[in-house]
Amino acid sequence: MEYQNYSSAPNTDLFQQEVVQYAGFWERFFAALIDGIILIIPSYILQYIFGDIPGSLLSIVLNWIYYATMESGVSQATIGKKAMGLSVTDVDGSRISFAQATGRYFGRYLSILILWIGYFMMLWDEKKQTLHDKMANTLVIKN
Repeated sequence: MEYQNYSSAPNTDLFQQEVVQYAGFWERFFAALIDGIILIIPSYILQYIFGDIPGSLLSIVLNWIYYATMESGVSQATIGKKAMGLSVTDVDGSRISFAQATGRYFGRYLSILILWIGYFMMLWDEKKQTLHDKMANTLVIKN
């Protein structure tokens, strides 16, 4: 006969480890798609008003402020990431600074510049980090 131990003693482990689930490729893809749809309208308006080159530069500034403010803010996520149940943290699980979010944003251009390989790095990385995540010392996790 098999006996099961049903201990009534309370758990005294003060430092229980919380399991972190890293955001996968498709979750991050759809979050980026949602953010792209949100940002495309003001970007087109800026290009229409100011012309192609100045409008494009203002669009980059708009995108930077959007991503850096939202990811370093209280919610730790852009609207797209919120919709997908994701948030951005540092590697210790804390909220990132505006400077870290800025580095992460501009690091995305390097990830794109090397033929998008910086993004695809998440497919074989243990913590699903992209190149710009590694550069900024950040993680994208599921809430």
